Formats: sequence, C-alpha cells, structure tokens
Amino acid sequence: MSDNEPVTTDKLPQHIAIIMDGNGRWAQARGKKRVFGHKAGMERAREMAETCGELGVKFLTLFAFSSENWNRPAEEVSFLMDLFATSLKNESKKLNKNNVKLKVIGDKAGFDKGLQKAIDKAEALTADNDGLTLNIAANYGGRWDIMQASQQLLTSGRELTEANLVKYLATGTAPEPDLLIRTGGEKRISNFLLWQAAYSELYFSDVLWPDFDGEQLKLALADYAQRQRRFGKTGEQVTG
Repeated sequence: MSDNEPVTTDKLPQHIAIIMDGNGRWAQARGKKRVFGHKAGMERAREMAETCGELGVKFLTLFAFSSENWNRPAEEVSFLMDLFATSLKNESKKLNKNNVKLKVIGDKAGFDKGLQKAIDKAEALTADNDGLTLNIAANYGGRWDIMQASQQLLTSGRELTEANLVKYLATGTAPEPDLLIRTGGEKRISNFLLWQAAYSELYFSDVLWPDFDGEQLKLALADYAQRQRRFGKTGEQVTG
C-alpha cells in the first residue's frame, strides 16, 4: 500500500488505540540513551494524531505512560514527566487550532501539582473542539480503570450494570476501540483498556514506535478493513 493510495472511509475505524512500544530499543540501536527514543516517539505521536485527523478517525487513544512505568529508572521517569509537561505546553495551541480535543486519561493525582495544572489547562483550552478526540493514557492501567469506575458507580448508588459501569470508565463516552495497535514486536496488551478492548481488532507490528509512520498506519488500516467483525454472531448473520 503506497502513501498515495487512498484509505476508504467505509471500513475506517472510528476509534484507534495504540500501545506505543519500542522507543528505548530504537534509541539503543542508534547508540543513544533511551530518552532520545522517547523524544522521537513524541514526534511520531504528533504525526499520528495529524494523520488520524486527516483520515477522519474520530478518536485516537495513545498509551503514553502506564501505572507500571513508575518502576523504570528514576532518570528515565523524570525525563518522561518533563517531556510530558513540555509537550502539553507546546502542543495544546496547535491541537486547538486543528480542532482536536485533548483528554488525559489515567490517575492524574499521581502527578505533581504543576503537571496536573498543565493537564487541566490543555484540556480546558481544547474542550469545545469537535474534530479528533486525542486521549493520552498517562499513569493509566486497565485494572485501575475498572476499579475506579466500580468505586464511583457504587458511591453513586446506581445499579451495578455494565451500562452504568461504562459511564465511569476513564474513556468516558468514547466508543470502544475498533482497532488496537501495538508496535515494537511484543504481542500483549499490557494492562491497556482491558474493558474497552474486549472486542477490539488487534494488530501487532514489529516496527518500533519512532518508525511507525503513516505508511505503517495504512498497512494496519488495510489489514483491519479485511476483517469481519462479528461480535459473537455468525459470519452469515453479519453478511446477511
């Protein structure tokens, strides 16, 4: 599939989720520190949001920092927090100009007050936009998400049903991901969107995240377009 080949909209996923894996290995392969890969990965995330917006994808959720990533070396964690804060400051105006709504999903209480304020400011600036919704999953874990949603639901006094629980998940009113992509060669979902990805189509790429460009995304979309989504039904029921 070439860059000039159009992506058909009839089978375009409404919501794409991506586990952006391979930044550190990409940097190490070039004789650089892992943080160099994270900076390159941030640039790729910006490009991916632009590409999805141009294609007409309505929701893009990027797994930026998991609740388990705090266990990484302190120097790397500190760099990631600084990179996150800087990116929020530098990118929020561009996102707003491009009609992108930014949401940070995860346990934001785990961040320092300065970063929490930067998140709130960026979200408020883009809150009224109705183009692409860009969810950044930071200090996020799928188990945490289910637990916090359950706690909120129990506190609300509402009946414990799936429909009510979904309202309290971190992704809010966003539809469940149609396509979940993981780069970097690993074939697991690593505690990402455990509830929401129950019926997502999974696509695993050996390409490290900083090299996962628009061409690679088109390959994933082409693969997705060939799949039949049955949601428990038979193939005959879907096509009939």
